[in-house]
Amino acid sequence: MSEITEDSKAPVFDIPADNGGRATLDGPTAIFFYPKADTPSCTNEAVDFSTRAADFAALGVTVIGISRDPVKKLDRFKAKHDLHVILGSDEAGAVTDAYGVWVLKTLYGREYMGIERATFLIDGEGVVRRVWRQVRVKDHADAVLAAAREL
Repeated sequence: MSEITEDSKAPVFDIPADNGGRATLDGPTAIFFYPKADTPSCTNEAVDFSTRAADFAALGVTVIGISRDPVKKLDRFKAKHDLHVILGSDEAGAVTDAYGVWVLKTLYGREYMGIERATFLIDGEGVVRRVWRQVRVKDHADAVLAAAREL
């Protein structure tokens, strides 16, 4: 799949989510892709977005975190950290592939495939308005919220 860039049409999806729900692209949405639930950086990122969930909701923007973790793990993650965002389970990898975030990574000289920490802000017409790749967690949720205010 070609790289998703600003002003391109966002790939639609419908995947299982925490608490028996569904994660879908329906209206303005901020999607943050994270490598693995309940790891330090992923937890910090999910908590940061959850802390701002009411601000996103006031703008009409749904926040969805997506990983390849199974739903049961997402349920535990959400409960443990009192998260207030939708957590989508992309175990099959269709969404991470479609958004181009399933990439070759290197850690301590070892190469492996994994999720690139990335965020996509999508407007009500399904058009990608902002893309953040290789995200650093600190202050990232604030940057996405600022961009959402400009939609």
